[in-house]
Amino acid sequence: MKTILMREVRLNLKNLLIWSFVVGGIGMICILLYKSMEGDMKEMADAFSNMGAFADAFGMSTLSIATFKGFFATEVGTVHSLGSGMFAALIAVCILSKEEEGHTGEFLLSLPVSRTSVVAAKGLCVAVMLVVFTLFCSLLYWVGILIVGDEMPVAGFLEFMGKQCLMDLEIGAVCFAVSSLSWKNRTGLGLGIAVLFYFYDIIGRVVPDLKDALFIGPYSFANASEILSGKETEPAAIITSLAVTAVCTVFAFLCYNKRDIAS
Repeated sequence: MKTILMREVRLNLKNLLIWSFVVGGIGMICILLYKSMEGDMKEMADAFSNMGAFADAFGMSTLSIATFKGFFATEVGTVHSLGSGMFAALIAVCILSKEEEGHTGEFLLSLPVSRTSVVAAKGLCVAVMLVVFTLFCSLLYWVGILIVGDEMPVAGFLEFMGKQCLMDLEIGAVCFAVSSLSWKNRTGLGLGIAVLFYFYDIIGRVVPDLKDALFIGPYSFANASEILSGKETEPAAIITSLAVTAVCTVFAFLCYNKRDIAS
């Protein structure tokens, strides 16, 4: 199992570095641009806060974009939420199916390891990738915050990044389950799942009839504006996230153990 885990980490290291530098780098650049845009933000804040549904969807009615916290929540929160969700989907959706598509599944399963060990090693690789990605992006964002010198509550920042990681693990688990079902690369489907979850959250914040069902989506409890404004997270959202992650992970084990793997 350890050998499979290390092999998967090496194979996914390039993707990890690219996505970490791109997502974290864009977020850091947004932070560094704040000082040069601060004057304009004050003029735009009132206009954005009165844009009704648009302001609700992107949290501009919760925190003023003229403040550093509001700017971080709106700009960096959006970049990281969408980018990290897509990275989670990309890593997880093909980690099992690639063996069958690449005709290496039969060889892998002929080794003295059980299918359960294979799935566990690959699932653990996904989790490790997402945790390292979150830590790397957090470091870049915090360096940007220190350079800018504006106030950012450490507890709020850590809560936001922690919940983003939990959100990524849920998206990764859903795509991991998809990977256990498929015999070929489903990258497009995985990215589509991440984007669908993201837009479900946006639409749910705009359409009154969907607000009560917002907790179903993984983005509901990881909203930067709500976290940095001190709003409490609905317990139902966290419980649902943990349940979906657990169910999808167990499903991946059960499904892969019973499938006929093509050579």
